[in-house]
Amino acid sequence: MVQLLGLSGALRKGSTNRMLLRNAARVFGECTYDEADLNMPLYNGDLEDGDGIPAPVMLLVEQIRAADAVIISTPEYNKMLSGVLKNALDWVSRVKPQPWVGKPVALMSAAAGRAGGERAQASLVAAMAPFQPQLVLGPDIAVAGSRKEFDETGRLISERYEKNLSLLMSKLRDAI
Repeated sequence: MVQLLGLSGALRKGSTNRMLLRNAARVFGECTYDEADLNMPLYNGDLEDGDGIPAPVMLLVEQIRAADAVIISTPEYNKMLSGVLKNALDWVSRVKPQPWVGKPVALMSAAAGRAGGERAQASLVAAMAPFQPQLVLGPDIAVAGSRKEFDETGRLISERYEKNLSLLMSKLRDAI
């Protein structure tokens, strides 16, 4: 069974980025899906030097290592990926060997604005590049006006997003 891990750049339980990840896992097909908890302390070199890598970070590292593929969805905060997601990436960067190397990873976003988080995705690609994952790019999934794009059960409404998400998840499955 394929192990799929989701990382949401939004901490809110009802965030549209969490909904988007769950839709991605659904259209991915048969898999075991887990969602990582990115609620962890801010990166601080003094904390690392004094106490080592915090337990929530080590849990995330182990989840990434165990996953066959990772899906990441970020909101757009001030034209960038979220601080929550960047902080998690910064912490994971401190662990050797790197769990991201060669790992198939698909990126997506959901945001309130008209662009749906396209700029956040571009900054996420730049943030991921040093880790050398196998980024699976395109079709772009940037859900604009995201609060209106999911029904009351959290399912995507738009056939266009659903179709493109299915194509992206098919490419991710092929990359495994």
